[in-house]
Amino acid sequence: MRSSVEDAPDYCAIEFAMEILGGRWKLAILKQLVTGTRRFGELKRTMPAITQRMLTRQLRELEADGLVTRTVYREVPPRVEYTLTDVGHSLDAITEQLDTWGRWYRETVRREDPLSGPRPERPVDSVRVEPAHETGGESCRPQSDDESHGLQSTVGKRRAFP
Repeated sequence: MRSSVEDAPDYCAIEFAMEILGGRWKLAILKQLVTGTRRFGELKRTMPAITQRMLTRQLRELEADGLVTRTVYREVPPRVEYTLTDVGHSLDAITEQLDTWGRWYRETVRREDPLSGPRPERPVDSVRVEPAHETGGESCRPQSDDESHGLQSTVGKRRAFP
C-alpha cells in the first residue's frame, strides 16, 4: 500500500506528483482513458501484462486521488465504467508527451533488445557547472545553507528529443 498523499513532502512538487502518478501502470491507464470512458475489461485487454488485481488497485488509487470517476451500473452482469475527471484530463498533454518520448527512446536509444546485447554507450556531449540558484528548478530535498550556495553539475543531452 502506498503512503498517504498528505505525507508527501512540501519541498518537492515532483515527489508529490510521483506519489499520485507513481507506479508502473497509472500513466498507462490514464493514457487509455484520455480518449474516453472505458470499461474494466477494455482496460484489461489494452494492457494484457497487468493483472486484474493490480488494475483494480491502480484504478482505486486514481479514483481516490480524484483523477478517475468510477460509475457502477446496476445491471446483470454488472457494468463498471471509468472516466477521467477534469483533474485527470489536466494530465492529457503530459501523458501524450511521455508517450512520444517513450516511442522516441525505444526507436532511437534502445534499438537493441536489452536482454540480447549491451546497452548503448552514454556519450556526454558537454558538461558544465553552474550555480545552483541559476538552474531554474527547485531542489527535491531540503538544502542546508552551505549547499544552497554551492555549485551543481548539469550533464548535456546525448541526443536531441523531437
